[in-house]
Amino acid sequence: MEEHVVIIAEEKSWIEKYKAYAYLLAPISILTIFMFWPFFKTLERSLFLTNNLGQNAKFLGWANYSELLTSPSFWNSVLVTFNFVVIVVIFGVLLGFLTALLCQRTFPGIKFFSTSYAMPMAIASAGMAMIFQVMLNPTVGIINKIMGTYINYLSQPNSALLVIGLLTGWLNSGMNFLYFSSGLASIDESLYESSSIDGANRWQQFLYITLPSLKPTLFFVIVTNVINAFQGFGQINILTKGGPGQATNVIVYDIYRNAFMNYRYGFASAESVILFLIVMILTIIMFKLRRKES
Repeated sequence: MEEHVVIIAEEKSWIEKYKAYAYLLAPISILTIFMFWPFFKTLERSLFLTNNLGQNAKFLGWANYSELLTSPSFWNSVLVTFNFVVIVVIFGVLLGFLTALLCQRTFPGIKFFSTSYAMPMAIASAGMAMIFQVMLNPTVGIINKIMGTYINYLSQPNSALLVIGLLTGWLNSGMNFLYFSSGLASIDESLYESSSIDGANRWQQFLYITLPSLKPTLFFVIVTNVINAFQGFGQINILTKGGPGQATNVIVYDIYRNAFMNYRYGFASAESVILFLIVMILTIIMFKLRRKES
């Protein structure tokens, strides 16, 4: 009888040991099909010259990467992308943070304002880009009407990237607002009460309680905004198509143009791999800085 009990216990422990892997099988399969497999195919295609159908025609080795890294157009797109990311992250994070701070106080209409501040996350970038295009129209656009000007901001090299960056930052601010609101709500109110008793004013409470408590949230928001900004495409495709000239030709749009306009799928794949490496290196650096600070 005792021997049977031991055998049952061993069989149960074996099932418990591998049951977790069975639960993970479905999500791992989905990731493999839709993420890992396309990534490895992109790596493979970046080493080939492709035909108009995207099929590998001739092995080139590192020739696509060599041409890419010596291309002035590519380095211009890298510079434009970094400028775009800076504009998007600074504006999106600041706007989300300030609106979250405003909604921490109770006043009439707080629910309306909270909903309004979170609304950008519910709007498709393509739809908002089309609305923004009408708003910026030099003759009938509301922005030019208010300012009394007739400027086509999207056709000016000095303003096109800034305008699209502000639009993208505003679209990201809705999600940032929710993250910061959650972070602010998690701060213990007793900290503010204790500091008030000790004579701290609102500004001192903000500097020494609010900001330090929000550091994990702020780090997460910055990382996600940087990654999202590197993937910006829809609004650029609708509003400027990389122009005027190459003023808004970010890396993602350059990949699209090389692949689906010039039919250089191998070259575009190499550019995709370089973009992946740039984002990965930046993410690692940010995590390293975060660990060092901690």
